[in-house]
Amino acid sequence: MKGLAPIAAVVAVLAAVPLVVHSNATLNFLVVALMIALAGQGWNILGGYAGQYSFGHAAFFGTGAYATAILQVRYGVNAWIGFGAGIAAGAALGGIIGALTFRSGLRGSYFALVTLAFAEVLRIIASVAPITGAGVGTLINLDLGARAFQFQSRAVFYWVILALLGASLVIARVIERSRFGAWLIAVRENEDAAKALGVDARSVKTAAMVVSGATTAAAGCFYAQYFLFVDSGIAYGTWISIEALLTPIIGGVGTVFGPLLGALVVKSLGEGAKLVTGDVPGLDLILYGAVLVLVIWFTPHGLIGGFAQVRGRFARRDARAASSIQEAGHG
Repeated sequence: MKGLAPIAAVVAVLAAVPLVVHSNATLNFLVVALMIALAGQGWNILGGYAGQYSFGHAAFFGTGAYATAILQVRYGVNAWIGFGAGIAAGAALGGIIGALTFRSGLRGSYFALVTLAFAEVLRIIASVAPITGAGVGTLINLDLGARAFQFQSRAVFYWVILALLGASLVIARVIERSRFGAWLIAVRENEDAAKALGVDARSVKTAAMVVSGATTAAAGCFYAQYFLFVDSGIAYGTWISIEALLTPIIGGVGTVFGPLLGALVVKSLGEGAKLVTGDVPGLDLILYGAVLVLVIWFTPHGLIGGFAQVRGRFARRDARAASSIQEAGHG
């Protein structure tokens, strides 16, 4: 319970934001940022803790989004049930991809490229399959009400995505402090040595893939309910794969709060670049990319790692100062 106190404090502070901020534009920005943080946490479980870097988390995001949208539009399934089914579909896809790739012994760049290929194949299928609306996409009918998972106030959507993110933070913390988490880290640091110690690396990585897929699919399900539309370019586009891996890398890979911090920083930098550059096409992306490069350059272990290094330096300086004072007193 002690390890969950920081999570409870952060969630409580964030939950109070809509009580103070009433701007729809600001709330929309925060909703999208928290959704990206949720997808980033999914990537972080696989890439941060297990060390399996994926370039294709759009596969899980899109599967969750399409599953919940199709079940509602074509089969009349309740939105909440569809949401749960979308998460389950993401978990199942994670298990399938994990079983296929890890059984083949794929690691490193080979694994990353295969995940990218899966996402691209799914995008192509979704762009031509009648059940997904092909190139037109799938539009969820407007039906305001809690039963349909549609709310008039953005504040309610904000609290929903915050609850989902809070659950992912708790999952990450539990994994971090469990035997399963220790196995993941052992596989990340040296898979061959972990196997020699009796760790079933393939099963451990596949389990991480399942949890990762479910978490990222939850972000996709929320996207479908929030925007009420999904097509192949949105669901399986490279944009979400990049955002999902970028946020934990910026915030701190393999840390509980890294994806959240990274998402807030990345989205803030993106909006700030647009404000600074105005209407000049492409200039905001150049500025945005340059700033991200600088952030990664100066904090290679992420912002949380950078904060820890700075705190460590101050602690060592204070310790040296205290030691000097003691020596002077003895002298």
